[in-house]
Amino acid sequence: MGTIIAVINKKGENATETAVAMLKAPKHKGVENFGIASSTTVKIEKSIDALQKQDLKSPVVVGHVFSKIFTRDKPQPIKLEGATMVFEGRIYPTATEISEAEAVAKKLQENREKAIENLIDKSEGCFALVVAELERIVAGRDAMGLHPFYHGQNKDLAALASERKTLWKIGIKTVGSFPPGHMALIDRHGVRFKPMKTLVHSRAKLITMQTAAQKLQTMLQQSTKERVSGLKEVALAFSGGLDSSIIALLAKKLGADVHLVHVSLEKQPETEHAKKAAEELKLPIHVYLYDEEDVKEDLQKVLRLIEEPDPVKTSIGISLYWAAEKTVEMNFKVMLTGQGADELFGGYKRYVNEYLRYGKEKAQETIFNDIVRMWETNFERDFKICNYHNVELRLPFATYQIARLAIDLPIELKIALPDNGLRKIVLRQTAKNLGLPQSIVKRPKRAIQYTTGVNRTLKKLAKRERLPIKGYIQETFQTVLKKMMKNDENSRCFLA
Repeated sequence: MGTIIAVINKKGENATETAVAMLKAPKHKGVENFGIASSTTVKIEKSIDALQKQDLKSPVVVGHVFSKIFTRDKPQPIKLEGATMVFEGRIYPTATEISEAEAVAKKLQENREKAIENLIDKSEGCFALVVAELERIVAGRDAMGLHPFYHGQNKDLAALASERKTLWKIGIKTVGSFPPGHMALIDRHGVRFKPMKTLVHSRAKLITMQTAAQKLQTMLQQSTKERVSGLKEVALAFSGGLDSSIIALLAKKLGADVHLVHVSLEKQPETEHAKKAAEELKLPIHVYLYDEEDVKEDLQKVLRLIEEPDPVKTSIGISLYWAAEKTVEMNFKVMLTGQGADELFGGYKRYVNEYLRYGKEKAQETIFNDIVRMWETNFERDFKICNYHNVELRLPFATYQIARLAIDLPIELKIALPDNGLRKIVLRQTAKNLGLPQSIVKRPKRAIQYTTGVNRTLKKLAKRERLPIKGYIQETFQTVLKKMMKNDENSRCFLA
């Protein structure tokens, strides 16, 4: 895994120094190589200092920070015919002999723009890519927005990067997410996006519970198979709830050596439930317990990674940070999670409230809006945290096909109002069909930020500072920003 950067100097001046500065912004573990390229020349070195000594001059530059996950992964950029490319991520089913980047490079040797369109439209995966041509950059992002990718520009520069801080570092104040399922053409006049593959709202289709559950089971089996194929062992962030238990069971049935990773603060009742669920699944569970000091110590680290002062994202992010950290310590390269299931299948209590208050059409619209924004609310945060630890995150629920099925389902297959607003009922039926224990199938949904105790602890820390949690997170984030931007004139301009 690694980090992508791309930059164009709008005045036609050399952009190499800017590109190198961008490559310095991420502070990831396990970095092996740094690379930059113009449309004709590729330079790859073991250190930034060595890269700075290279004589590369071009107004169009792409770059890569490389951390190896599998032996087939190779440093980048890669030379094409009349261009260079950086590809970051995976396409499923995964390649086995050559890296995904090398496989994509072969497809991009001719008619690159059309090849990138086809890649976005036809491929299932988690990826972002940039191609440097003589006077422009062509870029793309997967349809679900799994791989973090950002864009921004000012009067001098137009740039792309895997992290916001990379763009802040070069003086770009306004940073937006690269829209999922889009291709972009960037030149000295700015950035132009073209939609390739996006999710659209539609009226619910008539379908029985039995048919819907069977379709979902088939899709989940295929998705999980693609994400564990070739892996002898895999970690899974495990709460003991419905979503993570389904993925655990499917991965186990596919022959993977599944290890459950459970993180929480001390004395949380959910930990005992997770242990019992693991016992019923007959899978090993690794339990790691934390305290208030751990939350306080890791708060700034997580805010630096997620790059925004959102209390909910921060609470979830701290738990994921711990899970990813322990996954690496146990020498696992890939971590699975059940992320996405709540948005897809109506798992949040607010959907029930909206259904009761405004009717099913309004609730269905809210669920759709949450589905098409999962990349913004969840995926970007989670992938940046895991990328920092050099562990590859894979999400079996987060496929375009499953999202399309979920959008088409009537809300009655997601929320059962007569049954006190039971949620994710089609997913529960799928779990039952798979043979998941009834104690897990029927267990009510509880959000991870509450079950781990992190949210409560953050409120406690905020109260000591005589601040609401939102104010406490915001104040801590400003401290993080000042540390990140220290001794950099352009970045200080951003903070002003």
